Amino acid sequence: MNNIFEIDNTFVASTYKRFPLNIVKGKGSLVYDENGKEYIDMGSGIGVTALGIADEEWIAAVTKQLTSLQHMSNLYYTDPCALLAQTLCEKTGFKKVFFSNSGAEANECAIKVARKYAQNTKGKDYYTIITLKNSFHGRTLTTLAATGQDVFHSQFTPLTEGFVHVDANDIAALEKAVKVNKTAAVMIECIQGEGGVLPLDADYIKAARRICDENDCLLIVDEVQTGNGRTGELYAYMNFCVLPDIISTAKGLGGGLPIGATLLGEKVKDVFTYSDHGSTFGGNPVCAAGALNIINRLTPELLKQVKEKSEYIFNELNGAKGIENVSGMGLMLGIKTTRPVADVIKECMENGVLPLSAKDKLRLLPALNIDDEVLKKAIDVIKTVCAKEN
Repeated sequence: MNNIFEIDNTFVASTYKRFPLNIVKGKGSLVYDENGKEYIDMGSGIGVTALGIADEEWIAAVTKQLTSLQHMSNLYYTDPCALLAQTLCEKTGFKKVFFSNSGAEANECAIKVARKYAQNTKGKDYYTIITLKNSFHGRTLTTLAATGQDVFHSQFTPLTEGFVHVDANDIAALEKAVKVNKTAAVMIECIQGEGGVLPLDADYIKAARRICDENDCLLIVDEVQTGNGRTGELYAYMNFCVLPDIISTAKGLGGGLPIGATLLGEKVKDVFTYSDHGSTFGGNPVCAAGALNIINRLTPELLKQVKEKSEYIFNELNGAKGIENVSGMGLMLGIKTTRPVADVIKECMENGVLPLSAKDKLRLLPALNIDDEVLKKAIDVIKTVCAKEN
């Protein structure tokens, strides 16, 4: 039998720099390679398996739906789609939801809503979306254009026009950009995940809301990575006492199945009408059933535990040898190490821990319900590896 690495390298497009590790099974926050070696999963599929691998309640919900109806087109109603939309709206105060398959698609939808709203209220020239430098909003041509990192742009021009990038946390620059451009919306991440796990200042987020209100613009918050309990609140914007007009989310919502959601507030709830947008798989009943199980289990008690686990990690790593600083919120954390992050990841893997990276930082996105003892073991390994001399 051919080696799985060789098969993958031969037949899968060369877009991923994979580690030489073939994961074949898992349970909770533990995963196992083809040789049976155990690893602690501190990345949860980049924030996707929110309640761990092979969670029994999630499996039961998905299996029940899978054995009755795996798919219907959006020409018809299905229970999971409607109930998930209702639950999301009731938990957030948003009014309507559009379902898609990914975070990039959820952001595309948000951009389309913003542009149609602005065209209807201010005129067809008001299409500019202001985003932040160092942001990341997806890999489609339009969400690449929204992304404020030139490294993602150079090989795929021309990108979709109508995006202006300003420095994060510079209120004056944001205010100027909104006034100079014919602006439809401001689009931010409360924590720039792919940009290095960098939280925005609370004052800046509140100023963005004020600036949008003063200029009749929409505020879009990208909650693809920060949403669904990741920061210790259901959605990250809830940490800052602001209410966006639109949020996008994905990743942890489905618990491991592909689903994106764009939540629409009062101003924009009826912007879309028949045929304005669509998605063949959006609101798929199996994915929606899985998401409904996840969202209903993100209780105040669980979110409190996320904050407690976060505090434990901060206390253990801040000031530890070989660690310059820790950034982030909840269980979305970035660790600046004195050693090269690639070396730290390699040695963590050798010692049975699977972290991620973001820019030059070690990134942690463990399952929200990671067992305390498992978490302690992983943090001990990370501390030991970071403390080593180069």
